[in-house]
Amino acid sequence: MAKMSSVLLGFILTLAVYLFFGRYEFWGLLIVGFIVGYVAHEGILGGMWNAALAGAFGTIVSAILFILLITIGGTALMGPLGGLTGFTVSGISSLFAVIFEIIKYMIIMGITGAAGGALSKEKN
Repeated sequence: MAKMSSVLLGFILTLAVYLFFGRYEFWGLLIVGFIVGYVAHEGILGGMWNAALAGAFGTIVSAILFILLITIGGTALMGPLGGLTGFTVSGISSLFAVIFEIIKYMIIMGITGAAGGALSKEKN
């Protein structure tokens, strides 16, 4: 089961990595995945699940923000029709890119989340 506190923390950190540290995206995702897995305290599978979920949410919201930014920019420069057209074209053409990013974020963050969860699991 997902711990919403760790997923929310990972979601916010994923957005920060994606929006502000794009050049170091891979390393940032490794660190964020580890942090989420460690904060979850649910072992390997729990850490992996929480980190992958946080990565997927972060990717989806980042993609929506990017498309809205393009739409608003297109609207300001080309009028309302240009903005709607730009939104439709960018939404359709970037669908596969967004799916690839979701899978990439889930794999990268899931692996390091499992490592963080393994280190945080207390022995009974």
